[in-house]
Amino acid sequence: MRMVNGLWSMVSGLRELGLGAGDAVLAHSSLSSFGHVEGGADAVIDAIIEAVSPAGTVLFPTLTGSEALSPDNPPVFDVSNTPCWTGKIPETARKRPGFVRSCHPTHSVCAFGEKAEWFTESHEFSPTPCGIGSPYDKLVQSGGLILLIGVTHDSNTTMHYIEEIAEVPWHMQPGTALSTIKFADGRIAQIPVSLHKYGTPRDFTRLEREMLAKGIQVNGKIGESTVRLIKARAMVELVLARVTDEPGILLPEVRTPCA
Repeated sequence: MRMVNGLWSMVSGLRELGLGAGDAVLAHSSLSSFGHVEGGADAVIDAIIEAVSPAGTVLFPTLTGSEALSPDNPPVFDVSNTPCWTGKIPETARKRPGFVRSCHPTHSVCAFGEKAEWFTESHEFSPTPCGIGSPYDKLVQSGGLILLIGVTHDSNTTMHYIEEIAEVPWHMQPGTALSTIKFADGRIAQIPVSLHKYGTPRDFTRLEREMLAKGIQVNGKIGESTVRLIKARAMVELVLARVTDEPGILLPEVRTPCA
């Protein structure tokens, strides 16, 4: 296996891909996809921060939602202490000094950099977890980027933003749940939130070839990891248009057996 030899090897790879100073980037990641990384998760975090410095912002999804949640079993979320299930890199990032975590009880992000406070503020009041007013919406509206490190679009949470904007029928539970949120300053509040509905399979990779052909996405390799860099706004415009024309485009393609 090829080894990623520390910070500067990763920074160089990210910059060759197109990540640069001042960018805002939401990174989904698999640490194991690199093979071996000197410095582990912290080295990857440092590399992404360095690649967008100065004046950039790095975000990681620190999701905590589950299919067990419902209006009858609402989420309880401690901003400082509830672990995420999105992998070693975001779990490491959310504990690091300087990172700010949004307060949504199922779809929080943590952020570091120039606009970290802006991206994360008031997420708990977004009408839907990934929709209008959320960090995912702000990333799209501000011309940010999505970085997929060793994972595919099936890990791309911004696809849920598109589903929420399009109001697809399979995505949200009816009504709201009264979540309990403990903020970083110790305050506790109960805030009504909408919850995702689980059980419908997705295939968020179906439009990847079109994204590559149109220059919305660029692929590269860092160590053993396949890395994808996507223009968030252009991706949303493309996928939303396709969902409008063909609502089931984000669902697995149904193949009819040969007679």
